Amino acid sequence: MTILESYISLPSMRFYAYHGVIPQERIVGAEYLVDLQVKTDFTQALLKDDLDGTINYALIHEIVKEEMEIPSKLLEHVAGRISKHLLEAFPAIEQIKLGISKQNPPMGADNTCAGVSITVTR
Repeated sequence: MTILESYISLPSMRFYAYHGVIPQERIVGAEYLVDLQVKTDFTQALLKDDLDGTINYALIHEIVKEEMEIPSKLLEHVAGRISKHLLEAFPAIEQIKLGISKQNPPMGADNTCAGVSITVTR
């Protein structure tokens, strides 16, 4: 068997956080969804059923949670912080695909969310 690519996915992580350009948004807060996909080689975990051969997704979640708890004006900034923190914490990460969306944004439009997405590599 040849493994071409392997990913750890944490889709639809839910957080209540305090991000936004309008000062009131940083006081009242809002619901956010974070979608994360991390490219890493977990061949050893696949073969040996050992956590040492992969990245613990609970630890990934803790980093995302930690960064989401820091109020910011821009989701772009939050996405950058999350990506940087994950790359620093886990040298085995090759690529990160990250999306953050604010549910029911206060912009006078009839839409369910607004957000950003990025793909970063080392």
